[in-house]
Amino acid sequence: MIKLDIADYVAVVTMDNPPVNAQSMDMIHGLADAFDEISDRDDVRVAVLTGAGKCFSAGADLKNRPDVSAPGATWKRNRAVRESSYAIIECNKPVIAAVNGPALGGGLGLAASCDIIVASETAFFGLPEVDVGLMGGGKHASRILPHSMVRRMMLTGWRAPAAELYRRGVIEACLPAEELMPWVMDMARTIASKSPMATRLAKDSMRTIENMTLRDGYRYEQNNTNALSKTEDSKEAIAAFKEKRVPVFQGR
Repeated sequence: MIKLDIADYVAVVTMDNPPVNAQSMDMIHGLADAFDEISDRDDVRVAVLTGAGKCFSAGADLKNRPDVSAPGATWKRNRAVRESSYAIIECNKPVIAAVNGPALGGGLGLAASCDIIVASETAFFGLPEVDVGLMGGGKHASRILPHSMVRRMMLTGWRAPAAELYRRGVIEACLPAEELMPWVMDMARTIASKSPMATRLAKDSMRTIENMTLRDGYRYEQNNTNALSKTEDSKEAIAAFKEKRVPVFQGR
């Protein structure tokens, strides 16, 4: 249910569970495995997460929910679901969400866990759990969406079109479907051309300082800047700038 394709330092992770890429337990475990692998691969500098077909992910697999009646089963399932999004947030490499269609419930949560979000004009985002007797991922949604919008989604089941999120500055682009992956891959190749040491430390800074005070967050960034300055990539970037040439990064 998870396809991993790697070329030119770009990993494309595709959720493939027709018809709506519902998040079965196999898919949830597969997502975590894929991004854990990406974190350790030297031939990957950036990842793209997308869905097969016309849907990004419609969230939980309601038709094939596991039996959680056994003692401890609910805790085990919930932990696995959490880890699938943490694997993206904590991935050492930047992750771009290419939202090719509906991103609902857990699908919205996965998109919100990525570093950059790009969507097609056919995409929409929502937390429809209120209509099926469940609770939505309000905390994940709150990382990227305004206070009132998250509550509107959770309390009414309203689904926000990608164009509306682009208008509000939540996503980076809202594109015709056929332009989505070319646009995202161009951005991915741009990130892959940078120092992998620099992008890794930049992501580490962004995910760590999110819940810090200004003083503590900026101090953390300064420490990462100091760590980066001691790498060979940093020395190569400075030399290339002085020599007016394209840098050649080795990830060291």
